[in-house]
Amino acid sequence: MKRFRRHAHESQRERLKQELFHFNKTVEHGFPHQPSALGYSPSLQLLAIGTRSGAIKLYGAPGVEFMGLHDENAAVTQVHFMPHQVELVTLLDDNSLHMWTLRGHKGISELLEIGRFMLTGPPGAPPSVTSVTAVLAHSSGELLLLGTEGGHVFVVEVPGFRELEERNISLDQITNSIPDDYLGRRNLEHVEALVENPINPSQVVIGYGRGLMVIWDLEKKNAVQHLPATQQLESMWWTEDGSHILSSHSDGSYCRWRVGGPEEEEEEEEKSDIPYGHFPCKAISKIVQLPTEEGPPFLLFNGGMPRASYGDRHCITVIHGKTHVALDFTSRIIDFFVIRSGPQHTGDPSALVVLVEEEVVVIDLQTEGWPVIQTPYLVPLHSSAITCSHHVSAIPLKLWERIITSGELQNAHYSKKPWPIMGGQNLAPDPPQRDLLLTGHEDGTVRFWDASGVCLKPMYTLRTATAFHTDADPNDNMNPSAEGEWPPFRKVGCFDPYSDDPRLGIQKIHLCKYSGHLAVAGTAGQILMLEPNDEAAEHTVETKVVDLLQGQEGFRWKGHTRLNVREDPVEFPAGFQPFTLVQCQPPAVVTALSLHSEWKLVAFGTSHGFGLFDYQQNNNVFVRCTLNPSDQLALEGPLSRVKSIKKSLRQSFRRIRRSRVSLRKHHANNAAKIQEANARMEAELAEMELAPVQRKIEARSSDDSFTGLVRTLYFADTFLSDSTHHTPSLWAGTNGGCVFAYMIRLPAIEHRADEPVTAQPAKEIQLMHRAPVLGIVVLDGHGAPLPEPLEVAHDLARSPDMQASHHVVVTSEEQFKVFTLPKVSSKMKLKLTAVDGSRVRRVGVAWFGSSRTEDYGESGLVVLTNQGDVHVVSLPHVKMQVHYPCIRREDVSGIASCVFTRQGQGFYLISPSEFERFSLSTRFLVEPHCLVEPPFHSAPLSQHQPEPDGAHRIPQDGEEAESTARSIMEHALLNDEKVLQEIQKSLEGDQTSFLENSMKSAVA
Repeated sequence: MKRFRRHAHESQRERLKQELFHFNKTVEHGFPHQPSALGYSPSLQLLAIGTRSGAIKLYGAPGVEFMGLHDENAAVTQVHFMPHQVELVTLLDDNSLHMWTLRGHKGISELLEIGRFMLTGPPGAPPSVTSVTAVLAHSSGELLLLGTEGGHVFVVEVPGFRELEERNISLDQITNSIPDDYLGRRNLEHVEALVENPINPSQVVIGYGRGLMVIWDLEKKNAVQHLPATQQLESMWWTEDGSHILSSHSDGSYCRWRVGGPEEEEEEEEKSDIPYGHFPCKAISKIVQLPTEEGPPFLLFNGGMPRASYGDRHCITVIHGKTHVALDFTSRIIDFFVIRSGPQHTGDPSALVVLVEEEVVVIDLQTEGWPVIQTPYLVPLHSSAITCSHHVSAIPLKLWERIITSGELQNAHYSKKPWPIMGGQNLAPDPPQRDLLLTGHEDGTVRFWDASGVCLKPMYTLRTATAFHTDADPNDNMNPSAEGEWPPFRKVGCFDPYSDDPRLGIQKIHLCKYSGHLAVAGTAGQILMLEPNDEAAEHTVETKVVDLLQGQEGFRWKGHTRLNVREDPVEFPAGFQPFTLVQCQPPAVVTALSLHSEWKLVAFGTSHGFGLFDYQQNNNVFVRCTLNPSDQLALEGPLSRVKSIKKSLRQSFRRIRRSRVSLRKHHANNAAKIQEANARMEAELAEMELAPVQRKIEARSSDDSFTGLVRTLYFADTFLSDSTHHTPSLWAGTNGGCVFAYMIRLPAIEHRADEPVTAQPAKEIQLMHRAPVLGIVVLDGHGAPLPEPLEVAHDLARSPDMQASHHVVVTSEEQFKVFTLPKVSSKMKLKLTAVDGSRVRRVGVAWFGSSRTEDYGESGLVVLTNQGDVHVVSLPHVKMQVHYPCIRREDVSGIASCVFTRQGQGFYLISPSEFERFSLSTRFLVEPHCLVEPPFHSAPLSQHQPEPDGAHRIPQDGEEAESTARSIMEHALLNDEKVLQEIQKSLEGDQTSFLENSMKSAVA
């Protein structure tokens, strides 16, 4: 009977797990890494970006996002929407063409690949004959014209990808139509560009690399006119009235050609111009001219700068009448397009959209001064490298509005025009709560993002550098150019990866959403306490220096010096303003931070110790030095640390060599023993390499470096002295497996500003295996985690149970251990390492609500391991509930960047500029739900006849489509080791990961 009951209970528990937990990778926030192609559909109002890793992303109105991934690990070189259709074509650098469609499924649209095609030439033909260099999506929506490296133009019917051989334009046909005198001077080279006549769809102009342009009639199959340019061709544009063709060239010039009948073939170009002088200029790679209803046309082109003086600038020139501006971008320009006003998108130019390598910039062309329009998505998260992240759920409305107001004051220079790309419908429900994601950056900024929905919207930027003496004004890069300068440069874009001082880098952030107090800690031991102010204010920042070594002799800090604080009053803009600075000495990286705004206390830790600071009285409460006498690395700073690792590795290899030499001396005649010794050594090395998977829990030496590094700090009101009196307490966990608990005595509220806060050590736990302590959480009498500070006071959480005994859960790298309070005796534990060799890298507390009933939910520990798996561990019984593969185990930096939310979601960096968002909860899920309907007069291409031989149609059902959409960028990006290295450089937060990576690079 008991066995039957146990099975019934287990099956019921399994059903409950399905209602509570489900893993989904939901959406990617930020800017696509290494973009390589840009496309736009005026009829759909959708923007498409292809990347070097083979991903394709579509964006419309905020919240309308689609993602796809080519099976081939090849760069997307071109993206073309079929006119007035919901299909688009991509060209990869492996010469393959792919057809994608937006197909409705269960009321929402999905991006599906429906076909792929590769040109095949005649037997024995060289590859250049079919190597595609130019693509034209014909306005009929039924044809693709493909120009090749061999000079041929192939006509392909879509969506079936059927080659119409009778309509192909061969190089022989072109050469036969050209006067002998031009043909004798040069060969034509590849097809550089293909452009359709805007008023006569049967005519296209074919532009060849050497400069010749031929207007070809697709119906009559003959050349109508040839335009014999003498410079290398870069691009072409056919004016809207069909009267002129503009060509841009490699010498920085552009020409205007009048389109006429065959009798005018000999006419030379009407106008040729080199916009930026007669000195050698860079190529104009793209040129666009658009008319206006009243006034002169807009002329826009990319490049053309004087090579010697400004060859390193990335510019797009915009000329409208007497207004001439060279927009100077922050990184290499990929492509651009112009959005036009009006219901048919044929009116005046309204916005210029530019894709550069590190961001998207949109310029308002209808407002005087051509200001930038702020982007609601595709924001470069890495405008300065991300160094840490912090998520806060359920922000109160008052604080939310104050942050928005402060951000709006910062954004006064942006255009007031709405976002111009508004395709599709966002069908996702409104977010149930307001969530903030805070990112700390290398240049000392903290950026506030609205993480409530699919779009990660920028809200406000806090600059901590203003409190310190730095070499440069943070706004220098946005200053306009001097008047009268030629070319008339104007800097645009916010990507600025260069930091004036690496010590400004943000390492830890803690925000109290109820009081508004914010603690920000940095690389040089600085902890800034800030509070929101709706108006600008001028004041000095009071500084307190805290000596974590407590005068211990024999230790000398060899790392960087502290930052110099401004002693004069500083003008701080509206927003979060610093009022106190705590400066740790030695000025090492702050590795742990915790804020308790109800008690007005902040705790901080470094590799030397931890301290408690009363920011109401601006007084240090206590300091505890955790430095081990053998922790010499902790005093050498990050640069010396790498040298020491290399030195120790070098000594290890010398010992191995000496042991081999001694073996040879003593056993010169015994080859078998030497081979045995070598085999044993190789086996040991192999075992070391497989250690993360095979290793059981092993005791670590107290002499290991960095044992004193503080990994976690935690405030709790619990029982430490006896089981009847609960007191405020501070808990600290170190890299050496040690947990310190301090009792804090707070004065009565009426004397809080006068009487000092005191603290005394109460408990100390040394984990037997000395594994680093990553998390501490106290459970009340009901086994629930204690609420956040001020949460009960705001009636947002029930009061913790103080009648039954409390427990403390200590999470180390290797196990979860529950201790009773106040005796601190071990009650139960879960060994993670002994099961599969995993080590805990990140841990957080989350609440999981049931998808079946609103009334039921459970708290649990959310855990990320070094294998990239996420686990949920139940509380208070610490039993493994579910686990899912999440991040590639090789992606050490992605694992180090992970941050959990209190609702069972998480974020981690899949590239320096993108967060992947995932969810473990069935109730809390943020993912795109959007619909794109075909234009009124279009017929879906996917309903056409089946494709012929040579093309491949890809079957997709709902489940396959969903799994395809979920694999998107992570697979593609993480195949590139450079991506991992880039993220690695920007993350210094995880000290253990830093050491492991340094050792790997030293060995390499």
